[in-house]
Amino acid sequence: MTRWLPVAILVVIGAAWGATQPLAKLAVSEGYRHFGLIFWQMVIGATVLGTLTMLRGRPLTWARGHLGLYTVIALIGTVLPGIASYSAAVHLPAGVLSILLSSVPMLAFPIALALGVDDFRWRRLAGLSLGMLGVALLVLPKSSLPDPAASIWIPIALIASGFYAFEGNYVARWGTQGLGPVQVLAGASIVGATITLPLALLSGQFIDPRGPWSTPDYALVASSLLHAGAYSGYVFLVGQAGAVFAAQVGYLVTLFGVTWAMVFLGESYSTFFWAALGLLMAGMTLVTPRPRGGLVPAPTLRQDVAG
Repeated sequence: MTRWLPVAILVVIGAAWGATQPLAKLAVSEGYRHFGLIFWQMVIGATVLGTLTMLRGRPLTWARGHLGLYTVIALIGTVLPGIASYSAAVHLPAGVLSILLSSVPMLAFPIALALGVDDFRWRRLAGLSLGMLGVALLVLPKSSLPDPAASIWIPIALIASGFYAFEGNYVARWGTQGLGPVQVLAGASIVGATITLPLALLSGQFIDPRGPWSTPDYALVASSLLHAGAYSGYVFLVGQAGAVFAAQVGYLVTLFGVTWAMVFLGESYSTFFWAALGLLMAGMTLVTPRPRGGLVPAPTLRQDVAG
């Protein structure tokens, strides 16, 4: 690879992943809700990632241990955080959703300590403190959000970040049983679709793909394709340039998410929002450790909710 090609790939991946939060906002704009959205997101992800695993000559395996891994990753990596994220997306600006994703490495720190997969470091505690201060700037000042009443949905959005943080630590603690990350996500997508289909039908949230299609339908498909493509590109970049370099995509995802929300959704933000963004980015810098490997070492982890 040429000197600047990894940088270009990193920017493209960040731009693609960053677009998924504004697209999630569009997906819920006309009444679609979490179970229906997560089901089709899983179907699209399973199709793209499953095809990629076959082309790479690494087909999925369905041994009991692998099925258990797929199920856990589906639940903590997409289904449960997806419920929280899509619910919060109805009420919060896309830019706020994007910067809240940067809290993932900060929430991962205490979880890592509890699971014994990392050691205490004062530098990372300082990063956690900065991140929580940034969240407080979004919640406490009445002028921080366009609708102050929407601040009650920030803790709901943080539930998704908490699950993403736990997912990374789960993989660091118990591994992936010899499977590659694309294999794991492909298998998890299949299992997740199986879990959410009856939930979507029973809750009345199933989305009929026959149309007529409108903006939310296109947003859902675009978000799912962008996530699958960005994740595949991320895995490729890890192999070519290393996990430490590739993990920097987390900053770009947040910045692009805010930028796309401003450009395409016309969102504008208060001074408190920009101060919160600065604190969260600084906290991410202090908290993010040198990656040791895992399913998604980047702080955005699975932005499929943006799902």
